[in-house]
Amino acid sequence: MSSLLPPVPAGRERIGLDVDVLVGRVPSRHDLDASRPAVLAALAAAGIDRALTGSLRGGLFDARSGNDEVLADPSPPLIGVGTVDLRDALTAETELVRLAGAGVRVVRLFCAEQGAEPDFPGLRHVAALTAAHDLTVLTSGDVRRYWRPFAGRGARVCFLDVHAYHLADFVLLARDEPGFVASTRLLNAPDSIERVVAEVGAHHLAYGSGLPRFDVTPSALRLRLADLTSQDWATVSHGTARSWLTT
Repeated sequence: MSSLLPPVPAGRERIGLDVDVLVGRVPSRHDLDASRPAVLAALAAAGIDRALTGSLRGGLFDARSGNDEVLADPSPPLIGVGTVDLRDALTAETELVRLAGAGVRVVRLFCAEQGAEPDFPGLRHVAALTAAHDLTVLTSGDVRRYWRPFAGRGARVCFLDVHAYHLADFVLLARDEPGFVASTRLLNAPDSIERVVAEVGAHHLAYGSGLPRFDVTPSALRLRLADLTSQDWATVSHGTARSWLTT
């Protein structure tokens, strides 16, 4: 039986860089293998070359030891990113300084998971510190709420949970904030990716899968079939995220 899926255009077999990957253990999901070998196998099977990888331990339990875990091996394909505990902004301050001093370029904030609301002083302080240290931020949470602490700072922020229903709100934000980027994971409407590119440019998008908590197949296929120029596709599939590692 022939496949009902359209063929992947030539040159799109490999996605260069995934911005939304975690390793560790998910306490509530004993059926989920989030170990490093399992994540590496899933990325390879999906045709993804490299991934910005955060620590579940760092996000859910202890930031410092979680950071040490993912940053111990700096070589691709898993590129470790740091995190802090937003529930203790004073400790987060110290950890951010340590991460920046160690040459870390990207940090992941678990705003939703740690219950940090956009107007909490701790989150606002961390947002200011990441901008001051020229760090790129990956953050969970509804972009319609979590844009606030980062706005007006010249910050580079990738919002990992931008849904197709939030597209118009994100575009309005991106018009005023050159560093605001949306992950493509939930931009699954037929024209979501294309509309963002047309409105504000491909540099406001970066591919993210949500591995291992989410199936990589829908997001990867949607990007591969997106109606984009070769240059715009390259920007979304790896160029945007690669720039965070070199700026």
